[in-house]
Amino acid sequence: MRKATDVLHVVENRASDGHDTPRLPLLRQYLRIALRWRYVVGGIVAGCLLLGIIITFMMTRQYTATTTVEISRESNNIVAIQGVEREAGLADQEFYQTQYGLLRSQSLAERVAGQLRLVDDPTFFTQFHVKSKAPAFELINGHYSPTGRQVRLRVAGEVLLDHVDIAPTRLSRLVEIRVTTPSPELSAKIANAWTASFIQASLERRYQATSYARNFLENRIETLRVRLESSERKLVAYASAQKIINLPGSTEQGRSSNDRSILTDDLTSLNTALASATADRIAAQARYEKRGASGTSAEALRNVAINNLRQRRAELAAEYKRLMLQFQPEYPAAQAVAAQISQLDQSIAREEARVTGSLDADYRQSLDREQRLKARVEALKQGFLDLRRRSIQYNIFQREVDTNRQLYDGLLQRYKEIGVAGGVGVNNVAIVDPADVPDRPSSPRLALNLALALILGCGLGVLSALALEQIDEAIVDPADIQNELGVPLLGSVPKLREGEPKDALLDRKSALVDAYMAVQTNLQFTSEAGVPRSIAVTSTRPAEGKSTTALALATTLARAHKRVILIDGDMRSPSIHHLIGVSHDHGLSNFLSGQDDIQSLLVDGGALGFAVMTAGPIPPNAAELLTGDRLKLLIERLLEEFDHVVIDSPPVMGLADAALIGSHVQGIVYAVEAHGTRTSVVKIALSRLVSSRVRLLGMVVTKFESKKASYGYGYDYGYGYGRAGQDV
Repeated sequence: MRKATDVLHVVENRASDGHDTPRLPLLRQYLRIALRWRYVVGGIVAGCLLLGIIITFMMTRQYTATTTVEISRESNNIVAIQGVEREAGLADQEFYQTQYGLLRSQSLAERVAGQLRLVDDPTFFTQFHVKSKAPAFELINGHYSPTGRQVRLRVAGEVLLDHVDIAPTRLSRLVEIRVTTPSPELSAKIANAWTASFIQASLERRYQATSYARNFLENRIETLRVRLESSERKLVAYASAQKIINLPGSTEQGRSSNDRSILTDDLTSLNTALASATADRIAAQARYEKRGASGTSAEALRNVAINNLRQRRAELAAEYKRLMLQFQPEYPAAQAVAAQISQLDQSIAREEARVTGSLDADYRQSLDREQRLKARVEALKQGFLDLRRRSIQYNIFQREVDTNRQLYDGLLQRYKEIGVAGGVGVNNVAIVDPADVPDRPSSPRLALNLALALILGCGLGVLSALALEQIDEAIVDPADIQNELGVPLLGSVPKLREGEPKDALLDRKSALVDAYMAVQTNLQFTSEAGVPRSIAVTSTRPAEGKSTTALALATTLARAHKRVILIDGDMRSPSIHHLIGVSHDHGLSNFLSGQDDIQSLLVDGGALGFAVMTAGPIPPNAAELLTGDRLKLLIERLLEEFDHVVIDSPPVMGLADAALIGSHVQGIVYAVEAHGTRTSVVKIALSRLVSSRVRLLGMVVTKFESKKASYGYGYDYGYGYGRAGQDV
């Protein structure tokens, strides 16, 4: 038995490590997902294609007219500073980007709308589905009111901008102006008018710089020059008469601060010194006022000499107290110590008096310095106030000089700029290809729309397939048992399309028989003695094929010339009697309730070749019957007569029956439905079995369909799954 357990552990470890079934290549995994969800992907792609066709035929036909123009870099200037043409660079990029912006401007669009009289054409607004309840769009005798022309002009310009595309040709000076409208004639008309209006607007901007600007600036500069010289003379004359001497201000980051007087600097420095002297006086006064009797001032406490004397006195006082404990005050040694203490007290008093005198001297010296600085500051204040009175007129003259200088410098700089940039060049926009009336629509394009719909459908289909694959936790591939659950795989059983499981088991050439023969073969390696003598079959939930699995295992074991008995342990919802076509009036519940005659509870399985014990009458509480020792006793007595005992156990989830039955058998075969049971639920069920110390022999994947799995390394049974009957 130990050898068989070791073999099982090796199988489990290999399954959990992934060595038994290597993972598919990534491309084949994606192909597997695509094949599994091919109907979903195909449906989405077909829906997108159908939607693309419908949208294409519902769209209004649009016609695009194209005009090609050449925009040259402006280079004709009156003053050429370098004497040669500038190389193409950042300035050229700015120029062309500016031209492209002008071609897309609202003013140009409104200009075209006005020239073509679109602003007064109701048909134009109808073509572009412009609907407005504004008074400007009210029709009076089939015409718009002239009062709302500005509103309509703005709206018409916005409409044109939405249907005009400016497309510069890369690495060239050519620009294509594309106009798309429902009318081919209107597209060509707007494209040609757009180019003509752009050329006209460019020429008008060049002539906006009038010729009298230069003469005006010359006259203003001369007037400001005379005014500046006069104001400077007045400023210098007044400063000399009033004896105002100002130092030039400092220059920081190209800016000069205002001039300052010498008196201001003196007052500033003395005021700073006065503040410092006041602070010193306040500190000295505080120290003087805080002095106390018996040397309790802070300076006395910090004095090193006084502290040393006090320490020595404390030592002598301690010595004197020690002597008084043994002798009288008249004792010579005590008198000597008392004399030393008296001398130390006098020395301490002298030092404290000296410290107090020093504090008084510092306070008087600080007070005297403060008073002298106050007097000096007051004198300077009077002088400064007198200077302020005399500087009022000086500052007026100074502001006049500064204002005149700023105006003069600004106009002079502007005059120089106009002189350099003066002159008007020739027109730099040329029409290369005028727009022709298009003979076929540019949109909608069925092929393009179908291609986009196909791409969109494929993308949505792939995303949907990946999302469904992530959401779907059903077991699709038998390899998922080992890779995700770490449980040995005993085999996979095909899904029956028609007929009863009993009929399929009687047909020894059926795929169902082949599948369960493989399961029986794998069970032989789970113990040292071969197939365990007592086996229970359970599942996560009902209708997963556990009853058919128990029936099939009993059949295959019986065909191996073994004495087999099949017990229907699902006393809540029995099904074995339905599969073999017998009654369940007597069975397992009778024995568990106390009946000891086993032979009366057995029925013959007929052509299947094994004995059957049905579930019997349904008890009120099956779990209470299973908690006793009657089930264990039943299995022991049956193993005396039969080689194998196979029990159809209730499902694990929600019930304790499976764990109770599993604790009395040598192992459990776990049936899990392919494409139906979530792995997370299976893990919960397995954890319950493990916590009950039940031995799990392996798993059987039931109702398996290879077409849905779409794996590539084959769980095939030769002449196929198609021969079987109805679902397992």
